[in-house]
Amino acid sequence: MNFNELFADYPDVVSFKDMRVMLGGKNKPLGRTTAYKLLKENKIKNIRKIGREYRIPKNSIINYLLNN
Repeated sequence: MNFNELFADYPDVVSFKDMRVMLGGKNKPLGRTTAYKLLKENKIKNIRKIGREYRIPKNSIINYLLNN
């Protein structure tokens, strides 16, 4: 599966909400607890927290999907 094409509509750096949709789907995004766990355990690399909001590079999400 070509994730670059699948996620072409997303910016290079996505929000926490976007990450949940990318990993779960629009109708049923990945759960908040599971998403926070992935970030806390650094399974999705290069996370930046700006203020109270996470900003996640799209490539980090793609790498996670390719390796898991």
